[in-house]
Amino acid sequence: MNSRERVSLAINHQEPDRVPLDLGGSPTSGMHVSSVYLLRQALKLDPPGTPVKVIEPCQMLGEIKPDLLKALGADVAPVTGRKTMFGFENVGWKPWTYFDGTPVLVPEAFTTTPDENGDYLLYPEGDRSAPASGKMPSGGYYFDVLVRQPPFDEATLNPKDNLEEFSYLDQEDLDHFARETKQLYEETDLAILANFGGTAFGDIALVPAPWLKYPKGIRDVAEWYMSAVSRPEYVHKVFEGQCEIALHNLEKVHEVVGEQVTAVFMSGTDFGMQTGPLISPKTYRSLYMPFHKILNDWVHKNTTWKIFIHCCGSIVPLIPDFISAGFDILNPVQTSAAGMDPQTLKDRFGSEITFWGGGVDTQKTLPFGTAEEVYQQAAERIHIFGKGGGFVFNTVHNLQAGIPIENILALYQAVQDHSSYPV
Repeated sequence: MNSRERVSLAINHQEPDRVPLDLGGSPTSGMHVSSVYLLRQALKLDPPGTPVKVIEPCQMLGEIKPDLLKALGADVAPVTGRKTMFGFENVGWKPWTYFDGTPVLVPEAFTTTPDENGDYLLYPEGDRSAPASGKMPSGGYYFDVLVRQPPFDEATLNPKDNLEEFSYLDQEDLDHFARETKQLYEETDLAILANFGGTAFGDIALVPAPWLKYPKGIRDVAEWYMSAVSRPEYVHKVFEGQCEIALHNLEKVHEVVGEQVTAVFMSGTDFGMQTGPLISPKTYRSLYMPFHKILNDWVHKNTTWKIFIHCCGSIVPLIPDFISAGFDILNPVQTSAAGMDPQTLKDRFGSEITFWGGGVDTQKTLPFGTAEEVYQQAAERIHIFGKGGGFVFNTVHNLQAGIPIENILALYQAVQDHSSYPV
């Protein structure tokens, strides 16, 4: 059984030959570049000092090359847009060095300057004449998105300002998606998880728009969250405009990629905290669900794609609504959050939604546990989530920086040892 067949069976709630594995198929199932470097060194895939490409500079995710996928037995590959979160393309690679000395390669427009504290500032489209839109604290591993909220007059707020980043795909974008998808489909047997962009409503990671030089509208994180209550009509108008554009783009993309895509990353909006949902089911149903249904219903009616939602936190009360809205796959399955017990999730929802993640806790067990504890938890999660299909193994969100390499190796050893059916 090849990878594409394996993933397809799993997300259709059937048992393939083994539990599928994802590493790097999405921006929420990858690995920090410093951990990629350590893993490649441990597996002897590179000579010492060989740099790893940073393919997503906000989270500083490392490139997961085909040789690493093969070494781990991973089953998924990504198709993404041409530009990064900071508005520049992944081209013209140049060396850059972390505070900890990890050698990496970054795109040519990855332009940083130090501030008075020794922090690194990063600029939209690499343009230093614009205000910095990202900051890596001295000694840090990630770029925090900087809020650049312009002053606004409540009476003249215009939803079009918060629609500036949503546009109809041009031919260059369509050609890019067609070329990338075709190459993966014809040259590999990997399942393809596509992220065409523009379909996540109110994703707080995107609201500050770090790729825009001078964003307008409501761009402050707290202000946006409060607007769901204080300005629901405004938010609704933004979602209406975004939905119209997204629906058009999905139609155009489907024309050029067809059914080569296995699943589509539709939403990355987080609705959960560690202790419970950020919003009530009532608010989700009134403000978000109508637009989710429009896009999801179109996909189900016109394609064979399965639909992927990323949503962190304690979200048990919202999962029935996600299912009703047409989502097929839930990621990252934050099992460390309140009420997110793996066995309970599988028993209640395992026949209706695929769990893509939850393979090991990345808050405590993976970074701070022993290698044996990591191995045991990963094996246990495979046995819980894997029964009857409906499971793609991935950690809870990305593997972060600073994880002992022994723990990373133990994680993938557990997958190799325990993923064959019957689990």
